Amino acid sequence: MTPGGTLPGVLAVDSGGSGLRAVLAVRGEASGAPLASKEPVRTGPRGIDAGHLLEQLLPMVRQLMADSGVDGLASVAIGAAGLATLGEDLRAELPSALERELGVRRLALAADAVTAYTGALGQRPGAVIAAGTGMIAVGTDLKSWRRADGWGHLLGDCGGGAWIGRAGLEAAARAFDGRPGGSAGLLARAERMFGPVPGLPGRLYPRADRPAVLAAFAPEVATCAESDPVAAGILRAAARNMAESAAAVCPPSGEPHVALAGGLFKMGDPLLVPLRGELAVRLPHARQIPAAGDPLRGALGIAVDLANDELALPHDQQMLYVVTEKT
Repeated sequence: MTPGGTLPGVLAVDSGGSGLRAVLAVRGEASGAPLASKEPVRTGPRGIDAGHLLEQLLPMVRQLMADSGVDGLASVAIGAAGLATLGEDLRAELPSALERELGVRRLALAADAVTAYTGALGQRPGAVIAAGTGMIAVGTDLKSWRRADGWGHLLGDCGGGAWIGRAGLEAAARAFDGRPGGSAGLLARAERMFGPVPGLPGRLYPRADRPAVLAAFAPEVATCAESDPVAAGILRAAARNMAESAAAVCPPSGEPHVALAGGLFKMGDPLLVPLRGELAVRLPHARQIPAAGDPLRGALGIAVDLANDELALPHDQQMLYVVTEKT
């Protein structure tokens, strides 16, 4: 307990493309509903903007602390999309800023793939496929991290929502042209969603949110898959790509666990059935289990374990950067 008799809390943060969420926990249990900002943290010349993150986060944390009666934080864990490649400013600025503003001396900065992993599997060896608009697989043997794909919609994210949506729209364009591999069903759905196909490039290519627009068509592919062999083939290819990424990162021996995380899997059986089959073939030694929780739960687990000196996950600059005291 702190000198005033109040239990310290731990803070978990999930920062991604749809905004920022934060939750405070006492004795490992959330003290209330998360607070959220719908504004994504900006990126700048040094990557993710630490100042903008703090501008949003600090008022939320002070509100959470006031609401829960907590007067100190034993640890903080922040899961951030893009940390591996865009985390320079966060690593440089957040440790001293959070110590100055909130007295935080234990901080973990995690890639969002790591918080997805921890939310799904906790501190166990295995692999997690995280799929929404994009797709990345992350795995660990508890000695080091491995990641596969996550290259973005132009270079990869194979099997993710934007990839499926783009493949579905290609099939629609092929049907419009009369080329092999086209789907009349996907053509009809594309025209209902976007208008006449000849105008699609002009409506799609200039969009800054192009990956999200492509991903919005993925559920249409899943809806067609039961009766349309082209749509079903797209989802089988997506499943194959995901399973290949999982196989690239999963520990090759022992009894690792494999779980799925992310909104794309809400499409259900049209994607899940072929994916489970591909995983069984490529990772016969791994046990497929349901994800225990989401990335915010994963960040909370990291914060609790860090506060209790029980964080067994591997540390490194890109995936899980841990500061336990000011240096």
